[in-house]
Amino acid sequence: MEKNSRIFVTGHRGLVGSALVKVLKDNGFENLLLRTHSELDLADQFQVDQFFKVEKPDYVFLAAAKVGGIIANNTYPAEFIFSNLQIQNNIIDSCHKNGTRKLLFLGSSCIYPKFAMQPMDEAQLLSGKLEPTNEPYAVAKIAGIVMCQSYNRQYGTNYISVMPTNLYGPGDNYHPENSHVLPALIRRFHEAKKNQISEVVVWGTGKPLREFLFSEDLARACVFLMNSYEVQGETDGGQIVNIGSGIEVSIRELAETIKEVVGYEGKLIFDLTKPDGTPRKLLDVSKLHRMGWKHQVELKEGIRIAYQDFLNRNFG
Repeated sequence: MEKNSRIFVTGHRGLVGSALVKVLKDNGFENLLLRTHSELDLADQFQVDQFFKVEKPDYVFLAAAKVGGIIANNTYPAEFIFSNLQIQNNIIDSCHKNGTRKLLFLGSSCIYPKFAMQPMDEAQLLSGKLEPTNEPYAVAKIAGIVMCQSYNRQYGTNYISVMPTNLYGPGDNYHPENSHVLPALIRRFHEAKKNQISEVVVWGTGKPLREFLFSEDLARACVFLMNSYEVQGETDGGQIVNIGSGIEVSIRELAETIKEVVGYEGKLIFDLTKPDGTPRKLLDVSKLHRMGWKHQVELKEGIRIAYQDFLNRNFG
């Protein structure tokens, strides 16, 4: 990307999109095309087509998506598959019709089979059954990957797909029901501290292992790949790339770290009657490491930044 390239960042107010905007600006990219949902409905094909015809973006980061935790995925499965397919279809096809030089599509680690071998390498895509609770979202993301590969094969486009691990950071969702585990625990420990509650309960044994990546590290990886990873000429339409830290921690370690950062002094209780979920979920990031990229922000430092963002946004 050149410094004056026209760069469209979709979902620029979200966790990933806002991190991309910050990293791009930090690296001297100022010609950013940013639109709110009220200004441009990405699920509306006509609006997207008109936007691309007028603005002609050179590069596109497809970070917009309908996302949520287990409860949201279970409650609104139709919305998760329909909305995400609409957004992806409109953006990818408009990139092709309007000569966008390169597209980076953001998937999710949930595209891998529920019982995938650990750590999960890129070759395990479509090798087994998905986790039922987020299958509609995962199927939509898989469709986006295959769509990018298909356009590359048929039209010679240069659309790359990346699969991030569990993300957190400034701009995260701290909703008590619809948020992911790390921001949910930040809120729970903060409210317990504020209201002088003597204990915080975490579901399960605390033994499951999870991988986390700071959102600005993901953004740096995306900019790195946009600049360095090419798929044109690959007969399969281009391989996906995992983005993660390559480091896993137990839910207990995560909870204890958040407890320390928040400054909560009560007890940490694990409810053994509640399910643990998948025992282990780690991405194999050796492909990305071989390319020359590694994460910069370690977990405790990232949680400190995220907690300060939580306070700054007046959730406390």
